[in-house]
Amino acid sequence: MNLTEQQKQIGKENFDEAVAITRRDFLAGTVAAGVATGAGLGSIYFGYGKSVGDPLRVGVLGTGDEGSVLLGAHNPEYLNVVAIADIRPYNVFRAFHGDVSSPSANKARPGLMAKYKWSTEDAARAKVKVYAAYEDLLADPDIEAVVIALPLHLHAPAAIKAMRAGKHVLTEKLMGHSIHECKEMGRVSRDTGKILATGHQRHYSILYDNAVHTIGTAKLIGDVHSIRAQWHRGNLPGKDSWKPPMPGDASFAKKLAGWKKDLETAKPADIDGLQKQIAQLEAQILDQAVEAAKYGYTEKTLGDGSVRTPLEELIRWRLWNRTGGGLMAELGSHQLDAAGIFVSAMHGPGKKVKPLTVTAVGNRSIFPADREIDDHVYCMYEYPAPGYEEDKNKKIVVTYSSINGNGFGGYGEVVLGTKGTLVLEQEQDVMLYKDAAKDTRVTVAKAKDGAPTLDTTESGAGPATAAKGGGDAAPSRGYTEEMEHWAWCIRNPAPENQPRCKPEVAIADAVIALVSNVALNNPTTQPRIEFKPEWFDIASDETPEGIKPDVTRDGYKV
Repeated sequence: MNLTEQQKQIGKENFDEAVAITRRDFLAGTVAAGVATGAGLGSIYFGYGKSVGDPLRVGVLGTGDEGSVLLGAHNPEYLNVVAIADIRPYNVFRAFHGDVSSPSANKARPGLMAKYKWSTEDAARAKVKVYAAYEDLLADPDIEAVVIALPLHLHAPAAIKAMRAGKHVLTEKLMGHSIHECKEMGRVSRDTGKILATGHQRHYSILYDNAVHTIGTAKLIGDVHSIRAQWHRGNLPGKDSWKPPMPGDASFAKKLAGWKKDLETAKPADIDGLQKQIAQLEAQILDQAVEAAKYGYTEKTLGDGSVRTPLEELIRWRLWNRTGGGLMAELGSHQLDAAGIFVSAMHGPGKKVKPLTVTAVGNRSIFPADREIDDHVYCMYEYPAPGYEEDKNKKIVVTYSSINGNGFGGYGEVVLGTKGTLVLEQEQDVMLYKDAAKDTRVTVAKAKDGAPTLDTTESGAGPATAAKGGGDAAPSRGYTEEMEHWAWCIRNPAPENQPRCKPEVAIADAVIALVSNVALNNPTTQPRIEFKPEWFDIASDETPEGIKPDVTRDGYKV
């Protein structure tokens, strides 16, 4: 992260030096095998079949930002989307038509019509049932499994009701809103025999899997002793992706009127695109009529004295403690998952190493009291290194920061070992620096125009970059592969056929994120929290929040 273009170019030029002893040859072989057999890279690489024969009949609960990404990433050879459930007209529109707000948005969320090559929404609706309440979708006997992309507080109720209705489940991360809910989800999965997976997609990223090989098997960077991770975003008041405009916002009506006027004089080549943007905005405005309170969303007076309506709680659910989990649940969980994977690699294949302690501070230093979550969080974790049982000094320290107001460096992880450094940037690039003895110093210098600029000066000869992965084409982030493998496990039931992020794995990520929130919310009384092994055990009744798991709750009844 924060590498200069020169440093990155060095990595590109020296790529072949390290890949000879990593898995480039294997990757090349899997690509060739995929071409020969028709299988995708994921199925060959992760060892599942190239298709499932009869695609899994799936319903998608929640087709907002993340749900629409999953719709765009799913492979119809494995999953056949036969139903969706969402209470917002805007989300239903995007589920079918894709997100037409920008080319990049449409690439990530192309919609079901593009995915299945349906020419009209009527043709799509003839194949895909549309429900408002997700419970109505769960009552549909034609649906075998569901993908859950609802707000975090609904993960456990929806997953448990789905499994009790006879359906397998893949839920977005976090696994649940609390640890007792995660344990309840895991217990119901065991009781019903239904497969439950959680969407921590780095478990299906070939880049991250190769990083694990580099760290744990090839040991190219020596003994890992420190990991640094960050997710920095430039969100500011008035430009906050987690606080989108409400459907009654005056700017919507103004924009709509302007687009309709533009349509009158638009060039033929621009008409179709403009009509789609108008239709999407009209659908977004229709969200005003959603009776959010009917679906359990609530009103609340905020710290700045304003009133949050049920509709605002629905649309801006990431900002509230009742419905979301803040930066650690939405962003930090991904990277702490990755850090845990890297630490576990040091301990050998098949290990899932848990953290020992967490220390954390957070604040809301940029945004006003129009929300409940922090906009800055800083966490430090201690993990056991190999040999910890014999020598308690042997630890690996993981530091994590997630901030708003400045997106410098974006997001990624830096893994520091005694022989080198591995840098992973935005799930796209992997760079290997093989000389740990030499550092990179960052100073402030003057640019040609006299303005201050960051100047990277290498100490001595500087670190030599041994490898850079990722290539010109953006590698898969793992969404497609996690859904393919989930479907394949369902179609090929056997004890050994389990998702890579099954409940026993997913609960660990939830414990780390949610206990970090406890430390953030109680920095004075609980500045340093020790993780208890019982928190990670689905069968144990002990939880960090002190609530005993109970699968008989009224909210779980079908």
